[in-house]
Amino acid sequence: MFINIAHAAPAAAKVGVKAGVWDSVLSASLPVQLLLLVLIALSIVSWTIIAAKWAQFKSFETANILFVERFWKATSLESVYEKIADFPDSNIARVFKAAYLELQRIADSALGGAAATAGKAAPRLSGLDNLERALRKAVDTELATVESRLNFLATTGSTAPFIGLLGTVVGIMTSFSQIASTGSASLAVVAPGISEALFATAVGLFAAIPAVVAYNFYIGRVRRLEINLNNFSSDFLNIAKRNFFKE
Repeated sequence: MFINIAHAAPAAAKVGVKAGVWDSVLSASLPVQLLLLVLIALSIVSWTIIAAKWAQFKSFETANILFVERFWKATSLESVYEKIADFPDSNIARVFKAAYLELQRIADSALGGAAATAGKAAPRLSGLDNLERALRKAVDTELATVESRLNFLATTGSTAPFIGLLGTVVGIMTSFSQIASTGSASLAVVAPGISEALFATAVGLFAAIPAVVAYNFYIGRVRRLEINLNNFSSDFLNIAKRNFFKE
């Protein structure tokens, strides 16, 4: 007589852990959710600035090329100034306008008055330092305009990883707290805290990396624009020295 002893297979343990990204966000603690909102907001603003700066630099560079071509083809500074409204997006055009207006003020002031009363048809002016200061001020103003909001990218790139790291610390602390309260270190206990910790780190890096790359890229374009503005300023000064100022 054979006795069959059936051994019931133990049911597989089911762990109710949801590992989706959205589930990680919803199950995260309130401090981590607030940190994630901050990181998402930083990322959205950073991408907005990146897109706006791309369009701004493209507009500046195209307009500058057209204006410089017009400038060197012109027969007089007056003819360039009369067409200045055709280049509203050109940094170099605005620098030229500031320099031209300062040159006119010098000619109309007492600096050029003495030569004018002497009966000369083309008076030779003095006060070149005033023109140089006007050019430097105009260049600095344009650089300040193109550099605006780039500091936000630098701030995001330097702080977002640490904000994400703070979320990581909070997530790990949540896991330890769950272990202490339940007396168990099973996956179901520690997984939510670990998940939100890693997700906070990932979001911090997602916000920081594009901001750092874009900041370095745009700073390079600002430096190239600065060189172009300074070169134009030097050319304008040379023209003014040869044609309008005393030796």
